[in-house]
Amino acid sequence: MPAIALTYDGGDDEYLDRVLPVLDYLEVTPDGIAVERGGRASIPEPTLAKLEALARDVGIVVHGVGLSIGSADGWSEDYLRLLDQLVERLPVAWHSEHLGYVTVDGQHLGTMLALPRTEEALDLICERVTALQARYPIPFLLENIVRLLPEPDAEYTDAGFLNALAQRSGCGLLLDVYNLECDAQNNGLAIGEFLDELHLEHVRELHVACGVEHEGVLLDVHSRPLRESTLTLARDIAGRPRAQIALATYEILAEAVPVLGPEVIADQVSRLRAALS
Repeated sequence: MPAIALTYDGGDDEYLDRVLPVLDYLEVTPDGIAVERGGRASIPEPTLAKLEALARDVGIVVHGVGLSIGSADGWSEDYLRLLDQLVERLPVAWHSEHLGYVTVDGQHLGTMLALPRTEEALDLICERVTALQARYPIPFLLENIVRLLPEPDAEYTDAGFLNALAQRSGCGLLLDVYNLECDAQNNGLAIGEFLDELHLEHVRELHVACGVEHEGVLLDVHSRPLRESTLTLARDIAGRPRAQIALATYEILAEAVPVLGPEVIADQVSRLRAALS
């Protein structure tokens, strides 16, 4: 069965003492643990030292939000400097990012948008994946994100674009199970057909989460205990013949941690492990 992880944006010792016994990995978000100093973001030395200590007990993977790998005018060098700090100090098993963009002409959008599934976009992403793989000698994964805007003309299906990306660039895939449910409800994605087409041997990690529903629209806001449908879908994916899932991660926003509390979060991690066992 896959190893089990929890997203980590910092936390007090009491919280860590409760959740660490049910974890195999922590998934560290560079953007979430960085602070701004002199107009530039960096990860404080005490935070790096704490992560080094934690890495003696659990594995570490890194999952970013701010790279903006799909921005036409270039990605975020600030994010890469944060990643440099983590890779230099920690035994990072792999790092991952979202297959989308958060900036246009240097301006932050306030959300993340999906890329058009075109040959031009595929060429751009593959070129940048190659550069990342040259810079960091560890595996790199890209994650499917929820589509928020009406879809432009596409040259690939959802799964076909991910297949081509993995085959051309050599990157792995991070499959967000809840994002699939969001796109199914909001945009009519046929999840079964998507999974039948997807080359699951490229999928190394699963994300499971639960957001909120507003006027019939599922929102990708990781702030709730897991739905049974999400656990069932994760179990179905992990059990498919070509699947080689190494890690499944329960995603929770830092702002939701004090609301849910460590007991509820630890219970969700245990539910995930039981569902995939």
